[in-house]
Amino acid sequence: MSPLPTFSTMAPEAGLKQAMALSRPDIIETMKQSGLKGRGGAGFPTGMKWNFAAAAQAEEKFVICNADEGEPGTFKDRVILQDHADLVFEGMTIAGKAIGAKEGIVFLRGEYTYLRSQLEAVLDRRRKQKLLGKAILGSDLEFDIRIFMGAGAYICGEETALIEALEGFRGEPRNRPPFPVNTGFLGRPSIVNNVETLASAACILQKGVDWWKATGTEHSTGIKIFSVSGDCGKPGVYEFPMGITVAQLLKEVAGEGAKAVQVGGASGLCIPASQFQRAIAFEDIPTGGSIIVFGQQRDMLDVLHNFLDFFVDESCGQCTPCRLGNRKLLEGVELLKEGKCSMAYLQELCALGDTMQIASKCGLGQSSPSAFLSVVKNFREELMGRTYSHV
Repeated sequence: MSPLPTFSTMAPEAGLKQAMALSRPDIIETMKQSGLKGRGGAGFPTGMKWNFAAAAQAEEKFVICNADEGEPGTFKDRVILQDHADLVFEGMTIAGKAIGAKEGIVFLRGEYTYLRSQLEAVLDRRRKQKLLGKAILGSDLEFDIRIFMGAGAYICGEETALIEALEGFRGEPRNRPPFPVNTGFLGRPSIVNNVETLASAACILQKGVDWWKATGTEHSTGIKIFSVSGDCGKPGVYEFPMGITVAQLLKEVAGEGAKAVQVGGASGLCIPASQFQRAIAFEDIPTGGSIIVFGQQRDMLDVLHNFLDFFVDESCGQCTPCRLGNRKLLEGVELLKEGKCSMAYLQELCALGDTMQIASKCGLGQSSPSAFLSVVKNFREELMGRTYSHV
């Protein structure tokens, strides 16, 4: 059985055919009513994003698929592209009609180069089937897709840094506003959607709003694809309804008895066993899909050291809070491991983390302290033995 049963049961091109019978405003209204939120982790309402780009006045617009899956512990987009590329390209085509774009771009993670030939073959087949190019399905709709290879930079998962890279520049976040829906690729209105978001949009057009909203919660509708790894008996890619509790997920992946679960990858939250009844949903614990299970034998300082070392390496260095803040947090973890960090200094590091969340320019710096802050809060007793009380 496919690990993604919903995607596997979709009829070929049924969503696109439904979209062809709708006006652009009707497609956008369908997305709004579905409550679909960005599956990359930010959770921005998809219908709202499409509406902003549709309303922008420009002769040229773009649909960009963010396939730069760089969050540690995340590999579900790779599986979607590998097994359900047609559904992703269908979602891009639907988005193209909705906002008035003629070109789509897949920003593919550099480490996924091996997928490119397969994806290009799917695109060639779709052109021959009149599902891409001019006169799509015999209509006046024109839309085509090309693939752009990333170069392995984590920061390019941020949409404006991704656009900078597309334009041939160093991947660095832009100041916002203006936002990509108004001033994106080449200064034109652009939407940037995650692989899973676009595939889900195609499903919604095929099966309908009521079908989608029958799963999930009031504020987090539909299904979610999860990448599960770490200390569990059945790691892999799973499809679960939004709103599933951490405990329910652990039972499904044979991870009962875990010490902690990192929800959302390195930039997410570290959830202790006492909070395993919390829901994985945008109104409680949001995630782009990464679930890392930590067993009782894991040292949480080793976990933090691994994450912060990653962020120090991947920070683009553009803004001071992220560039220096992550280094200070990493140094603090190293002091803790050596028993040389005072409680007073640990509190200062937590204050630094709070500042980084507010003052950093983009999502990398804003979210990189999350694991540190949640571990200090939720595993305080474990850390207390690694500090000394005097300054």
